[in-house]
Amino acid sequence: MTTQARRSKPGPRRTLTEGAILDAALDLLDEGGVKAASVRGIAARVGVAPNAVYTYFPDKAAVVKAIVEHLLGQVDLAVFSDRNVPWRQRIESLALELRERLTAHPGAVNLMIGGPMDGPRALALNEHLMETLGDSGLGAAEAARASYLLIVYVFGSIALETAEQGDQTRGTSEDEKIASRLKGFSAIPAASYPLSAAAAPIMATYVSTRQYTWGLHKVLDGLTGE
Repeated sequence: MTTQARRSKPGPRRTLTEGAILDAALDLLDEGGVKAASVRGIAARVGVAPNAVYTYFPDKAAVVKAIVEHLLGQVDLAVFSDRNVPWRQRIESLALELRERLTAHPGAVNLMIGGPMDGPRALALNEHLMETLGDSGLGAAEAARASYLLIVYVFGSIALETAEQGDQTRGTSEDEKIASRLKGFSAIPAASYPLSAAAAPIMATYVSTRQYTWGLHKVLDGLTGE
C-alpha cells in the first residue's frame, strides 16, 4: 500500500450521542457561561463539525431546553411517590436536591429562569409538586399558585447565590464562603449603616443551606397558615 493510500484511509468514526453533546454544553456553561455554550463551541468540545450537532438539535434554543430537561432528569422524584412521607418533608427534599444539582452547574441556573419550563420532565416536576401541595390541604387553584411561588423562591435563591459567588469561590466549602463574606462585611461603616453592620454575621450566611431552608420553611408556613 502506498503512503498516499494510507493517508487517505479514513480513521475510526467518533461516536456522537445526545448525552455527549449535553455534557459538553454543561462543561462550557460552567467554564464560560451561556455565550460559551454555542453550537460551534459544543461541536469543538466533542470534536465534530457543527452540522453533526444540528443532527440532534436544530438550534441553540433546542440545546438549552435539552440541558434544562437533562438536569431536571437527574432529580429523584421518587420521594413524591411515597405519600406516607409528610408533605413538607417531600418538598424540602426536592428543594435541597435542586439546590445541590444546580449549584454544581452554576452556568445552567439562568437557563432555568430564562424561558418556559415546559418540557416533559419540567411538567412532571410541577405535577408532583402540585400533588404534594394538595396533600397539605390546599385546593387545586391554591396548589398551582403555591407551586409557582416555590419555584420562584427555589430558583431565585439559587440564581442569586451562584451569581454572587462567581468563579473565585468554585470548589470552596460553604464555611469558607461564609468566612469570606463576613470578612468583606466587616468593612461596613457602622456609623453610616448601623443595622447592616450589626447584621453582618447573618448577612454572611445568605449563601448557606441554613438560610435557604429558613426561607423555605417561612414560605411553607405562610402557605398553610402555620
